[in-house]
Amino acid sequence: MNQTVQINFPNNINLAIKREDLLHPHISGNKFRKLKYNVLEAKRQNADSLLTFGGAYSNHIAATAAAGKEYGLKTIGVIRGEELADKIKSNPTLSFAKDCGMEFVFVSREDYRKKTEEEFIGKLREELGDFYLVPEGGTNQLAVKGCEEILTDGDEAFDYIACAVGTGGTISGIINTSKPHQKVLGFPALKADLSFDIAKFAQQDNWALITDYHFGGYAKVNEELVAFINDFYAKTSIPLDPVYTGKAVFGVIDLIERGYFPDGSRVLMIHTGGLQGIAGMNKELLKKGLPTIKT
Repeated sequence: MNQTVQINFPNNINLAIKREDLLHPHISGNKFRKLKYNVLEAKRQNADSLLTFGGAYSNHIAATAAAGKEYGLKTIGVIRGEELADKIKSNPTLSFAKDCGMEFVFVSREDYRKKTEEEFIGKLREELGDFYLVPEGGTNQLAVKGCEEILTDGDEAFDYIACAVGTGGTISGIINTSKPHQKVLGFPALKADLSFDIAKFAQQDNWALITDYHFGGYAKVNEELVAFINDFYAKTSIPLDPVYTGKAVFGVIDLIERGYFPDGSRVLMIHTGGLQGIAGMNKELLKKGLPTIKT
């Protein structure tokens, strides 16, 4: 299931939050969309294992592990950081993935950077046996196909579609099924030019990236963002993750308040999930003596 929550602002601007995070208890939001056709393709190929990549609190790792458990596939997670091997129990994401049956391969950050190289993938096959490969973050053509199902006929009335951007797959799918009168706005969660990654899959040019709301880079969080997420939750009962959607919603509302959108605009914000990462982020915030995110 999902639902759309409406929030009205001055100048007759309407913001709607599409709750893709409610699609599935553990394979939520864009991860559900990205994995859908990849799981079907793995089954078609008679593969019995999915292998993918991720960091300590990766939404993609958690979702892949949950999908494997639900659809009867073994899962292997290649995890960035050898030091995490003895921290599984204290890491909410890795602990969840292990409980779902995921096997881990912990690699150095240097080796992790080789994740797209054929030689590195070949060595993994030699060590682990054959597997169906899902790239880091889940983005490939089949993932984009799944994300093309985010927008429905009922979304045609919106003037703007907004979403967080990580690897570019989700926004590409949204772009491909958006209407010519709609502008798609992407809010990158990291400091990088993602235009090329999106252009590989996007079939229209009605999109733009808003690069001012990454809060210092991937997984970077400060007290202002935490306060915003907690205030938004108190007012709407909608939880936001601090890595992706929290930053994007902050950006959209800031743009509304600054007059970016014409009077009477209807804006649809896609909530892409990622809520499992809050527990891990709160552990890091506590270590720094900072306020935590309420859920």
